Amino acid sequence: MPTKGRNGAQRLLSLLDKEFPVPAVALHFETPLELLVATILSAQCTDARVNQVTKTLFRRYRAPEDYARADRVTLEQEIKSTGFYKAKAKNLIACGSALVERFGGKVPATMEELITLPGVGRKTANVVLGNCFGIPSVVVDTHVKRVSGRLGLVYAEDPEKIEVALQHLLPKDRWTRGSHQLLLHGRHICMARAPKCPECRLNPMCPWEGKRLT
Repeated sequence: MPTKGRNGAQRLLSLLDKEFPVPAVALHFETPLELLVATILSAQCTDARVNQVTKTLFRRYRAPEDYARADRVTLEQEIKSTGFYKAKAKNLIACGSALVERFGGKVPATMEELITLPGVGRKTANVVLGNCFGIPSVVVDTHVKRVSGRLGLVYAEDPEKIEVALQHLLPKDRWTRGSHQLLLHGRHICMARAPKCPECRLNPMCPWEGKRLT
């Protein structure tokens, strides 16, 4: 049966609970600031690579003030392996300054405030809100976008439209967990180029015309 409507979404969540019973953010962090920084660095980069970089970075930069006062060239070299390092270094320095000047050195806990920070869009904000502050949040990345479309949950290209649609489909107390399970499913099972359809728990519910039979 295709995955459509709230009843279909509920069945989907039950199957994802069996597949990923304890979904967790792959990025390593201990504080909201660390997750904020790690998520900014994760753009166009693997979580594994980010974790390698932040293992050292977080020992040197412990507070927003440290990023605000950072030497740009030095910071660029420290995060170079994450890609787009010049833009990321610029954003981290500006983000640190904004946190110090406008938020008393603390990471804000609202979407409206978070997206005013340099380098922070809705995806990054939702990652922080859901995993640091316990605020129900739907994270839409490339995996969630792909899986949502293939499962017939949401047919849209704009991440914000997908976010809103999933908010309507998923129970609010499952927004964070459910969207993270979709992300993991896309990362490990429903990959872009070689999806593992024959071994997918969601296969019977999936209407995607491109399903692999073998």
